[in-house]
Amino acid sequence: MSASMEVMIDAALDLYRDTFPGERLNIADLGCSSGPNAVLAISQIVDAVDEKRHQLGHDHIEFQCFLNDLPWNDFNAVFKALPEFCEKVEEEKGRDHSMCFIVGVPGSFYGRLFPKRSLHLIISLVSEGVHLNRGNLWISKTSPPCVFNSYLEQFQKDFSVFLMSRSEEIVIGGRMVLTLMGRKSKSPSDEAFGCTWELMARILMDMASEGLIEAEKIDSFNFPFYTPSLDELVELIKREGTFTINRLEFLQMGSRDYDIDHGRKGHDWVKVTRAALEPMLESHFGRDIMDDFFIRIEESFNESISPRRNAEVNPVLVSLVRKG
Repeated sequence: MSASMEVMIDAALDLYRDTFPGERLNIADLGCSSGPNAVLAISQIVDAVDEKRHQLGHDHIEFQCFLNDLPWNDFNAVFKALPEFCEKVEEEKGRDHSMCFIVGVPGSFYGRLFPKRSLHLIISLVSEGVHLNRGNLWISKTSPPCVFNSYLEQFQKDFSVFLMSRSEEIVIGGRMVLTLMGRKSKSPSDEAFGCTWELMARILMDMASEGLIEAEKIDSFNFPFYTPSLDELVELIKREGTFTINRLEFLQMGSRDYDIDHGRKGHDWVKVTRAALEPMLESHFGRDIMDDFFIRIEESFNESISPRRNAEVNPVLVSLVRKG
């Protein structure tokens, strides 16, 4: 079990211990994946809490689970996986288990998604097996200070909106566990993750030189991603004022080794990257170039990404409690 999953389950068990037994536990997973993995985190929470309920001799409770992602997520794939999930629970637990109701909620979490005081636990986890949001070309060492300041100010606005929205939706004493990409260095340009967007920028420039896209579109494309430091997160959480910090730390994940089977690694890396980034790239550069673009990315994987195999990723774990 990953460190973030352990903290998430600990938060759920603390919540159950402090505020239950009750009739229902409402859980929201913000930014869920598609397909069978979409219910993975939720299922582990449900199993852990229901096991604790059984140990304490409490009555059954109902779990209301909300799976949130952007509207273009394949929610049909999520829903198709639910019967198998329910059958597995029935097979493993028999009749002595609490009921779980799962709902899809499309929409951006940078704003309200749920009614006031309707949630007990919120989770939002970066997959520890996916290391794609690591590019730092958007803030390079040659960028003027105004570029860094613009990204920082936008992150401050977005994260503040996120916290304010969740503070309205979660009950007093409710828990929220997040993982997000962060940085240990003073400046994002010092992070060792530029290979992803360096490669993409080079491929796009090649396509522009071939007349497949306009060079002006590359100049106007800014990747909307920022890696905060722990100090920046603490400042924003304290400024917003409705949550106390239970835990705030870097997760230890080590390096990624791309030396084994470059072809398979390249294919898998491009598949994950495309699933996450294609909607944004397509809206800016157009659908017609997408297949060609990602084919070129995969072909260039060995020379551009593999040499960075020892680059460190810096996911941050944030565990918060809603103040009274």
